[in-house]
Amino acid sequence: MSTPKEIEILVRSKYPILYIVSWEERRIESALQTIATDLKRTLHVWTLTQGMKPSLLQTEGRSTLSPELEALAQIYQANEGTIFLLKDFHPYMKDPRVMRLLRDIAFKLRTRAQTLIILGPTLNLPSDLEKDITVVDFPLPDSDEIATVLDTAIAQIKDNPKVDTTLTPIDREAIIKSCQGLTLDEIESVFARSIVETKKFDQTVVLEEKQQIIRKSGILEYYPPINSMADVGGMKNIKEWLDQRSSSFTDKAKEFGIPAPKGVLLLGVQGCGKSLTAKAIAASWKLPMLKLDVGRIFGSLVGQSEENIRKAISTAESVAPCILWADELEKGFAGTSSAGDSGTTARVFATFLTWMQDKTAPVFLIATANDVSALPPELLRKGRFDEIFFIDLPELKEREQIFEIHLKKRHRDPKAFKLKIKPLAEKTDGFSGAEIETVVIASLQRAFHENRDLIQEDLVKEVEACVPLSVMMKEDMEALREWAHLRARPAS
Repeated sequence: MSTPKEIEILVRSKYPILYIVSWEERRIESALQTIATDLKRTLHVWTLTQGMKPSLLQTEGRSTLSPELEALAQIYQANEGTIFLLKDFHPYMKDPRVMRLLRDIAFKLRTRAQTLIILGPTLNLPSDLEKDITVVDFPLPDSDEIATVLDTAIAQIKDNPKVDTTLTPIDREAIIKSCQGLTLDEIESVFARSIVETKKFDQTVVLEEKQQIIRKSGILEYYPPINSMADVGGMKNIKEWLDQRSSSFTDKAKEFGIPAPKGVLLLGVQGCGKSLTAKAIAASWKLPMLKLDVGRIFGSLVGQSEENIRKAISTAESVAPCILWADELEKGFAGTSSAGDSGTTARVFATFLTWMQDKTAPVFLIATANDVSALPPELLRKGRFDEIFFIDLPELKEREQIFEIHLKKRHRDPKAFKLKIKPLAEKTDGFSGAEIETVVIASLQRAFHENRDLIQEDLVKEVEACVPLSVMMKEDMEALREWAHLRARPAS
């Protein structure tokens, strides 16, 4: 990542052509204007619609050139002490005449106090120009810049009695963290929306704005924070582990020397709450949750799959801090050792592994898996995840909690309806959480069909009619438990 200071160093060092990759035209133009003023140079800005501003003298007959060639011709003839900013110029760089003229300009500007800067949201650099152009990634606003925008917004509306501008230090830090990954224009817009919609600075509104970034990617899905840890029965060890790390993304934790947590791998029996736990973590930590559907990554064109995984990672990092959920990971990366797809799966998996190991952005990865035998061994080595949890079938007390959760979720208080939870929990030994939920729903359907309310007998009949997965797949579950006993931490 480069900063305005580093761009100034490149300009002073007479780098002839810079290519800045960013969406933030206004912010970058302001930074370049400051650099030009400090170096006593004139900044000229070109767009296809407005031409060169301020304009340069044009030689007679030059108007017969196309707009992009006209701009380059003016730059080639310009005097020293100038900086040129060309906006959205990258589509023209495929033209052989444009490439040749850019190379001529690069040769001429190497010894002159002149710099040409190309600005665009995407990198589109022909191989012919790789040695003549320096690519610069302009960072999104950091916490200090976001804090300045927040303070400016507060100062503008502080006299409005209908708006609450008071923020505790914790709320202020949460809002600033939530805005990371947005452009300066997006931050200003989301603050204005928050004031209009909620009459205060609301973190929830900021997270809703981030949904737009995720939707536009077309690869990741956004999951709103619907579930909470109260919806998860049992899993005491996971809850304690997560609670200890709930503040790990704060500046205070960073100053204390704690790095942002990398993630967890949730292994376990189908229907025991792995996906529910993942969703509850996002709600508990108040972070946006993105789902990585590995099936969307793979494309039919050569190189498309590799580009998609890089795009998914880039999108997740752009909205960080966030949670990235990779559900049933073993199915998505099945066949990593096979050459049947010319190694595409292996390359995509290698990119994902490298990012897991080296990532610095605060993206907390939650991976879930049912079949541990299908997981590549590289995924399980230390350093990929902070912890590996095994979620087993719920025990007696946990089954009681799960019954209560699903009954209350459907407006049935066990005490008010005289439902005895403990006998039901005892009868459902070997049932998963999903199977207990199915029992509750089927019981309600039975009662509704008979035009009456739920009674204990409905639940008992459905329990007796259900054959749990632990019976149908007994051998597979025993093998999974044996593996997890030595290699994973129990969730309960």
